[in-house]
Amino acid sequence: MPFSIELDGLDELIHKMDRIPEKAADVAALALYDSAGVVADKVSAGVKSISTEPFKYARDGQKRKPSPEEKAIIVSADRGVAKFNKGPTRIDTVVGLRDEYSNITWNHARTNVRTKYKMGSGGTAKQAGKGSGTSVKPVYAIANAINSGTSFMDAQPFMRKAISQSKSKAEAAFDAGVKKHEDMLEF
Repeated sequence: MPFSIELDGLDELIHKMDRIPEKAADVAALALYDSAGVVADKVSAGVKSISTEPFKYARDGQKRKPSPEEKAIIVSADRGVAKFNKGPTRIDTVVGLRDEYSNITWNHARTNVRTKYKMGSGGTAKQAGKGSGTSVKPVYAIANAINSGTSFMDAQPFMRKAISQSKSKAEAAFDAGVKKHEDMLEF
């Protein structure tokens, strides 16, 4: 005896179920943005806590702190959450400093060397003139020197500290963001 079943709306259900991963990615992106904002706020607070001292050349293996001018560059730089990069199985972003240059006019910038820095992945090179008293450096290079330290500057790991201190709050913000937008997953 032949047997057949007719289900109404099965195609609609299949279409809705096919869209679940897409909707889940949208919810995850919104929650990630909330979470990254928590980290960005902590990074901004960390930047303001960098200790400084008037510039001096480090001699005989001595180390120095960043100068007030170097700190001012980092404080005035654009900080925040970068544009999201969505892939088939991931969503990621970067929290930090914008890729830009800063012109520092220092009386102590005595140099006979021209340093070139590239802007972005294939950008134009900028350079300081010989002995011009102007040092042109990417903001991220100054931030990295302060954060990680150099042979002449003590490290002040404001970025690592901000990330580790904001981890639990960022995870809570992510969970709250998922809960806030979970109605997007309903079908």
